[in-house]
Amino acid sequence: MLLIKCMHPQLLSALAKLGHGSWILISDGGYPHATASNPYSEKVFLNLSQGVLNVTQILEVLKETIPVEAAAVMTPPDGAMQPVFDEYKSVIPGTPFEYIKQFDFYERAKESNVGLLIASGDVRNYANLLIKVGFVRHSEGKGNY
Repeated sequence: MLLIKCMHPQLLSALAKLGHGSWILISDGGYPHATASNPYSEKVFLNLSQGVLNVTQILEVLKETIPVEAAAVMTPPDGAMQPVFDEYKSVIPGTPFEYIKQFDFYERAKESNVGLLIASGDVRNYANLLIKVGFVRHSEGKGNY
């Protein structure tokens, strides 16, 4: 048994392959997964049904599994802030957030450093989130990863 919240085998395997500076895309249920993602990224589909699981629920588990260094959210073309953004900030407080317009976000998600796409069943507008994997500081003088 694991002592962490995440117990999804494919997700754990994909996370273990990422390193500091890698990005993870947690997408909403309407995201164009086939055309707006890095074709070489691992894809984990958790979108069983509308609303199950949502991006926030996935983020809650990931923040207990990996260090999160930065985040980026998708905004509509007019740049309007979405209610879900405050929710994400409350889950990973102190994390710097970048706001990227929809079609620029799609291009960013295609980049080679986006190593994992997690598809959710989130039905909220513009609920897509990119998170950057941070590094672990070891206090025992064994260095940083």
